[in-house]
Amino acid sequence: MAIEVGTILEGKVSGITKFGAFVDLEEGKTGMVHISEVAPTFINEISDYVKVGQMVKVKVLAIDDGKIKLSMKQALPRDQQRKPRAQKPSREHTPHQPYKPAPPVTSPGDYEWQSSRKSAPSTFEDMMSRFKQTSEDKMSDLKRGGESRGYSRRGNGNGRR
Repeated sequence: MAIEVGTILEGKVSGITKFGAFVDLEEGKTGMVHISEVAPTFINEISDYVKVGQMVKVKVLAIDDGKIKLSMKQALPRDQQRKPRAQKPSREHTPHQPYKPAPPVTSPGDYEWQSSRKSAPSTFEDMMSRFKQTSEDKMSDLKRGGESRGYSRRGNGNGRR
């Protein structure tokens, strides 16, 4: 039987590397099964799944420049090709409970960036004056924090800047 893309063949594992296994096929040809194509589950160590000299069924995925790409997991029956889904750990709430948002995030220094109280819609001028006042308060806090560490923008006579 000729080696063609899509055919399922039997071969003998002739070598194992950390990235896959080499399989001797008919007509003296050799193909490679990448580690991701060995089994339908995550594989950390390929030698846990195949051994040199083992007979395996493989599906020909591609033939590029004489290199034959093979898959063992695609040669499995359809119902075995997909890995079983892991059961998710149970959560504190059931899917039928209403969504509860996370608590609001505050900024470093616990400044409140947005007012938590809901008020009636205000004018643009009111919002701007509140924004300016809040900004000035924050700037003065930052300036006070910098001065307490001995830093300022102007020289203070002791060589620090």
